[in-house]
Amino acid sequence: MKLVTIEKDGQFSLGVKENGGIIDIRSALERLPDPAVPADPMDAIAGGEGALDSLRRYTERLLREEGLLLREEDIGYGPCVPRPGKIICVGLNYRQHAIETNAAIPEYPILFNKFSNALTGHGKEVVLPEAVTSQVDYEAELAIVIGKKAKNVSKEQAHDYVFGYCCANDLSARELQTRTSQWLLGKSCDGFGPLGPYLVTADEIPDPNALSIQCSVNGEVRQHSNTSDMIFRCDEIISYISRHMTLEPGDVILTGTPEGVMLGYPEHERVYLKAGDVVAVEIERLGKLVNRMVGEG
Repeated sequence: MKLVTIEKDGQFSLGVKENGGIIDIRSALERLPDPAVPADPMDAIAGGEGALDSLRRYTERLLREEGLLLREEDIGYGPCVPRPGKIICVGLNYRQHAIETNAAIPEYPILFNKFSNALTGHGKEVVLPEAVTSQVDYEAELAIVIGKKAKNVSKEQAHDYVFGYCCANDLSARELQTRTSQWLLGKSCDGFGPLGPYLVTADEIPDPNALSIQCSVNGEVRQHSNTSDMIFRCDEIISYISRHMTLEPGDVILTGTPEGVMLGYPEHERVYLKAGDVVAVEIERLGKLVNRMVGEG
C-alpha cells in the first residue's frame, strides 16, 4: 500500500493512494464507520499487519462508493510519518559519496539525528535560514520506517521490523554542519527533513538495496545512483542501531546519500540552494518528493 499524510487546517489524517487518487480515510469513516480502521498515520504504523489488513479491506469497499477519491493535486501533504519518536540518520553511507568528499570509508555506521521541527511534507516550501547560513545542500535519501519494537535484532531478522519506506531529503547547512565535530546544528534547521510523498509498505519493496535514487534541482539531475552502493545495507543499519537503542514503531532511519551533493564539488564550483530552487528527490517505487526553497523574507 501507499499511505499519505493529509494535512488540512493544521491537522493530520491518513490517506491511501488508490487508482490515481487519494482516499481521505478520516472523511470516509465519517460516512462509513469502521472501528477497526485507523484514521491517523501513526496508528496505521503502530497497528502493524492487523491495521493494514483492515485498511486494505476498507479501501476495497470504498472504491465502490462515489465521491471519495480525491485528486492528488488537491490535497495538502504532511510528512508521511508525522510524529516519529526518533529520526536517526546515517552519514557517509554511500561509497561514491565518501570518495567524492575525500572521507575515509567508515568502519561503523556514522549516526546522528534530526528533530521533529525539521519535518515537512511533499509540496511544502522550505524556508532557507539566510541569517545563519548561505550553504544549504540537498541530500536524496531512502528512509526506513520501523513497524514494531526492535531490540538486539539480527541482520537476518531486520527486515521483519520494517513497516515501509519513503523518500527523504536530508537538507544540510554545510558551514553549520562543519563548524564543530557534531553535525546536528547543520541538519536540524526548520524544514530540513522533508518526507514523502508516500509511505510505501514493505511488502511492495522486496529489496531496498536495489532501488534507483536521484535528486534534481530545477529539473537538472544532480544525484543519480542506486541504493546498492550503500556501505552498510538496510538490514545491517537496523541491526546495528537496535543493539544500542530500542527502535519503536514510527521511528525513521535516513540511510545516507549518494554522490553528487555540492559538498563534493571543488569549492569554487559549489552553488548552494537559493530561494526559488525546486528540489526533487525520486526513488524507484517510492515516488517523487518535491519542495521549493524560499527566502526568510
